[in-house]
Amino acid sequence: QVQLVESGGGLVQTGESLRLSCAASGRTFSTYTMGWFRQAPGKEREFVAAIIWRGGVTYYADSVKGRFTISRDNAKNTVYLQMNSLKPEDTAVYYCAADRYREYDFRSPSPYDYWGQGTQVAVSS
Repeated sequence: QVQLVESGGGLVQTGESLRLSCAASGRTFSTYTMGWFRQAPGKEREFVAAIIWRGGVTYYADSVKGRFTISRDNAKNTVYLQMNSLKPEDTAVYYCAADRYREYDFRSPSPYDYWGQGTQVAVSS
């Protein structure tokens, strides 16, 4: 069992930055592919970024590519999402997710076994 706890959300203005953190429990964090997803009111949960357990390869949604950076610190059992140049359309609840040994189909939320409770990000214009 893995528990995930997100932090770092808040209210910012357009163009500002936030860094989200997701702390995981357990001793096998390095074997989990980690994903960030977001869900705006009235919309489906959508993929934001993922970092693969083996090799640390990263993937991004087109809407955030070049602005967001996902990274992980296996020694701290933590995955981060650095969000720069934020836009009002980035407003959503952001969730981190984990799935062990996943190397494909990581853009869909359904394969992920573990989810955090979410952290709210609001960007004002």
